[in-house]
Amino acid sequence: MIKLGAFLSLAFIALPSWLSAKAGEPVQTIGFNEITVGGELKTRIDKNMARLEEEKYQPDHVFLTEEQSGGWPGDTEGRTILGLVLDAQTAHRAPRYLTEILNRLPDHLNKKGYMGSIYPDEVNEQQLSGNGWMLRGLCEYYLWTKDKRTLQWIRSFADNLFMTAAPFYANYPLLPNERKNNVGAESGSIQNTVNHWMLSSDIGCVFIGMEGFIQAYQVLREPAMRPVIENMIQKFLQMKLVDMKAQTHATLTACRGLIRFADITGDKKYVIEAEKRYDIYRSAGLTANFENYNWFNRFDTWTEPCAIVDSYMLAMQLWQHTGKTIYLEDAEHIYYNALCHTQRKNGGFGCDNCPGKAIQTPFLKVHADEAHWCCTMRGGEGLSRVAEYSCFKQNRTVFITSFHDAKFNLHLGNKQLSMEEQTGYPFDGNVQLIVRQNTAGQVDLRIFMPSWGNNYTLTVNGKIQKIIRVGDFASLKRTFKTGDVVKLNFNEVLGYSKSTDTNLADYYQLRPYYGPLYLGLESKDAIHLSPADFEHLEKTGPAKFTVKSKNIVLTPIYHLMDSKVWSGTGYQKQIIF
Repeated sequence: MIKLGAFLSLAFIALPSWLSAKAGEPVQTIGFNEITVGGELKTRIDKNMARLEEEKYQPDHVFLTEEQSGGWPGDTEGRTILGLVLDAQTAHRAPRYLTEILNRLPDHLNKKGYMGSIYPDEVNEQQLSGNGWMLRGLCEYYLWTKDKRTLQWIRSFADNLFMTAAPFYANYPLLPNERKNNVGAESGSIQNTVNHWMLSSDIGCVFIGMEGFIQAYQVLREPAMRPVIENMIQKFLQMKLVDMKAQTHATLTACRGLIRFADITGDKKYVIEAEKRYDIYRSAGLTANFENYNWFNRFDTWTEPCAIVDSYMLAMQLWQHTGKTIYLEDAEHIYYNALCHTQRKNGGFGCDNCPGKAIQTPFLKVHADEAHWCCTMRGGEGLSRVAEYSCFKQNRTVFITSFHDAKFNLHLGNKQLSMEEQTGYPFDGNVQLIVRQNTAGQVDLRIFMPSWGNNYTLTVNGKIQKIIRVGDFASLKRTFKTGDVVKLNFNEVLGYSKSTDTNLADYYQLRPYYGPLYLGLESKDAIHLSPADFEHLEKTGPAKFTVKSKNIVLTPIYHLMDSKVWSGTGYQKQIIF
């Protein structure tokens, strides 16, 4: 069945999914100890963790001099710690080298207790960014292990670098003519100095550091940190993102910081501000397959999985706080068509091009095999968050927000609900939940019903149930018993969407999809397909479709670390027709 842009139109009218839940109880993420993933997500996490245990990321090699880091002190080390901590919790195994990396950390700090040079009269925004990743990694490690020595390191980074720089934040340059905004490689570099700020080609990367500093405040709760954070946030909110050609990675990370600060303070205005900027990103930062332009309004550059991870996390966090289905469906598209496409055969993550009208190519191609200096490590966080965000809870309401083979052991207050999920998604619309134990009494189980599905049926132990919709979720209130089998089945929609972004495509150009999966054509030459051609698509395999009249085969952009998605293989896939 062809359905033009259905999920794009329906998403905007969805109601918050927990309107009937008791007021004042937040929707919460589950803990990593409450889920064990299987299937393709487990394969990805295991492969990424194995990559982060290879020689490059081992204790003898992971610590870099400032020169070796390309002017990003703390960045490689911090992202490595972060990736390993999160991969380990999701994979439920200890990392081989993480303890030794942390044991050696003090030997690589300067006399003030952070990484890189000491600047008495200037601030290096790349240093704040890199050390921000150190704070993220150390905070996540502390939250996982409660290792008290970690608190000393977190405090030294926060107090001696970020707090010391507090007098400079008000003068951070925000005028376009103060920045060199058409320069930079995959790894940014310092370009010029303005107002005592050493400025990076990764425009706005100081606000990557801000997000790490906010998490440090979340852990330390030192009162003096709060006004400094508020000043940094105020400066970020003054940025004209598109005019400055800000880096999208920095922008999205900063928005995640706003969400985190909202969680700490209870002030919803920060969620509203994050939402405004995500909407700017959605209209001016997304590529044709839900990757990112590395900078706003710079279409001839490349994408960056670090930003893809941030966009996925931010979309899910916005759904968590607003209940708007558009964010949940964006996250699905980002995972399957962007994050999964950029995970390479070695488990690392690489960069792609930005296909579209602006650069005169409809083909998706590899730009860099692996961004081993940043994106491979952030991929660990991204994949782990996909597991964490597949289920949320609110009192005794459980939200199944995305479908993966998994085992859940959910803590609902002091009670427990254990389930096993089996699914053929995203290649079909079959989702099965088998109850293994329930001591929580009546539970409201809510299963997401994406707009790219139709003909939904819900059964319990083989008996058809009336579907009660709460927003875009099927709600099933029941005192589940051991052995109960809940099935949600639906047909995935086959269709095409048109872009409203003229930088991507002309109004008549199409992007075909099947369920959440965008489809493409491996070909040397670009072809044109019309709506009439899509009316005659025939399914000839799992998410494999043939245009019978032209003998053309379309398959998903999605792949599971396919070796052909690598430079030198001739890989390119037409995704705009």
